[in-house]
Amino acid sequence: MTLRFTPIPTDIVRAYQAGAPDANGQTPERAVSDGVGVPCRHCLQNVPAGEGMLVLAHRPFPAPQPYAELGPIFLCAEPCASGETESLPAILNAPDYIVRGYGPDDRIVYGTGAVVPTAAIPAEAEARLADPRVAYVHVRSARNNCFQVRIDRV
Repeated sequence: MTLRFTPIPTDIVRAYQAGAPDANGQTPERAVSDGVGVPCRHCLQNVPAGEGMLVLAHRPFPAPQPYAELGPIFLCAEPCASGETESLPAILNAPDYIVRGYGPDDRIVYGTGAVVPTAAIPAEAEARLADPRVAYVHVRSARNNCFQVRIDRV
């Protein structure tokens, strides 16, 4: 199975970069990156030290519903290219992450969530996506539950 690590869509990112309200209805906060632990969820690279960044609440689901978690993320403040890739993105550099499957209704598929070592993410995502109930997978911080990237079947 071929996997695609899918960042937040460009149109949504450009809206945030232009000052559109986040999932809490607030204007994204602007800050300067210190280069440590600031993964942009669009280019899937860390925001370099000294560069502008946005801090905002994001809901990586099409509509609010009980399973549509929202939380803080970082983005480059200036337009960056989509980091869509078929390999493990650079931002996934912690020891482990939560991997969780979601159905076509954008709800958690129970029994698919686990904390897994970073190197095992592709294999764990493949295992979840082999389940016909799972439409896509989220990778989230194992420490803070922040959304990192979506994984889709190609």
